[in-house]
Amino acid sequence: MIKNIIFDFDGVIVDSEVLASKAFAKYFSKLDRSIKEEQFYKYAGKKTVEVIDLLSAKYKIENKENFTNEIFDIVAEVYSRDLKLVDGAKDYISKSNRDHFIGSNSNKDRIMDGLKLVDLDKIFLSDHVYSFDMVERPKPDPDIYLKVLNDNSLNIQETIIIEDSGVGVKAASSAGVRVFGLTAGKHWHPNRDKNELFDNGALNVFSDYISLGKAIEEL
Repeated sequence: MIKNIIFDFDGVIVDSEVLASKAFAKYFSKLDRSIKEEQFYKYAGKKTVEVIDLLSAKYKIENKENFTNEIFDIVAEVYSRDLKLVDGAKDYISKSNRDHFIGSNSNKDRIMDGLKLVDLDKIFLSDHVYSFDMVERPKPDPDIYLKVLNDNSLNIQETIIIEDSGVGVKAASSAGVRVFGLTAGKHWHPNRDKNELFDNGALNVFSDYISLGKAIEEL
């Protein structure tokens, strides 16, 4: 029986991965480079600074400091204006009687601000929210999930992790916890291959919270 659910944040609770992609597309459009938002979806789950490093190398951006500052400004603007919940997230989480935690590659202040924006700050208390700045190594290493487990003395057999990216699924699997993939976020366009999640250790992959919830009940 599952008593504990550890959620990733971006792309699982809030539909923010698509917003980050919008920010990158907006930045490159200012450089007269037409790059579709969908081309950035594959970076979902990675820290923004890691994505900036990858894109700086790929597109030969010389002034990485300027790139970084502009991206964070654009992301902050889009995030505060357009952040929405993943479809079905609030209904499922608010009705669940399990213990809920967050394990994310975002920093804690951003997560807490996001929870307030979508009115979930009363459900996820601060001491149940874990971020990359609380551990030595971010996902795909398992540190963040191991910290959630250890800090709260969670039984692995009574715990499930919900992830939306290969990076996150790998972290959860490496922590020895069963992990379900969720593709309800808008960054999961129809042509994106769900094997990204299966190949990294997802027990199963679901496209909505209704089917995900039913599967959790059966564990």
